[in-house]
Amino acid sequence: MANTTVRGAEAIHGQNPQYLVETVIRNRIYESPYWKEHCFALTAESLIDKAIELKCIGGVYGNQKPTEFLCLLLKLLQLQPQKEILLEYLQADEFKYLRALATMYIRMAFRSVEVYEILEPLLKDYRKLRYRGMNGYSLTFMDEFVDNLLVEERVCDIILPRLTKRDVLEDNGEMGPRQSRLLDAMEGKSEHGSDRSRSSSSSPSRSPDRRSSRSRGRNPSKGGSLSPDARPPSPMGSGFRSRTPSRSRSGSRSPYRSRSRSISPDRLNGGSPRYRSRSRSISPDKMEG
Repeated sequence: MANTTVRGAEAIHGQNPQYLVETVIRNRIYESPYWKEHCFALTAESLIDKAIELKCIGGVYGNQKPTEFLCLLLKLLQLQPQKEILLEYLQADEFKYLRALATMYIRMAFRSVEVYEILEPLLKDYRKLRYRGMNGYSLTFMDEFVDNLLVEERVCDIILPRLTKRDVLEDNGEMGPRQSRLLDAMEGKSEHGSDRSRSSSSSPSRSPDRRSSRSRGRNPSKGGSLSPDARPPSPMGSGFRSRTPSRSRSGSRSPYRSRSRSISPDRLNGGSPRYRSRSRSISPDKMEG
């Protein structure tokens, strides 16, 4: 019969696999045209073509009509495919609605440990999904749908089997702690920072370059004296200020500055300013007479 479970099927959670879907919704699925026309004589292989053609996920809509997603889910519960076939459904990345159908079946039929191990890696799938419910169509995402399967008690208008908490499984030693992707990213940044510190510590010191620049700044013609550009900084530091008053503040010149600026090259040669002014006033005719 089209509405009976396949022979040799194992009980799931102590009951017939089809009974995981509520009686009211199950009867509506049996009466739906899609179930009668497209789900008759389907196998685990031919069901893939029907799942690829899905345009949305969801439960019931309108006048309590079941979606095509629910019809194929009930057909999977009838067929009870092997675990390897369901994992192949999940690996088909290009068919997101086929993956969503497989995740729904795994959540309803598998043990709690297997549900966490298989569904948690799918939380990194951020593709969009169209959801159809009583209020019409809405937008959701694959990671949000998987998270609802792990957290909520009812998804797509179906009451999910009880799922053991993850912390209980960790305390019993059945599972290890969950590895967050954010923690892995932070560890990657810290390793990158440590690599930078190692590269900076392994880089040569700048002191040889400074010495070479000082040696280049020396003028060889003056016996190794420093050039003006290569003079060493003042020992008092950059914050040293001269005590002599500046022009802008006092308005008067320092006597030391005025004396040093009034000395001409002729004074350095031994001549006096009087003699220099007299010699300039003598005409050439007087010098000849």
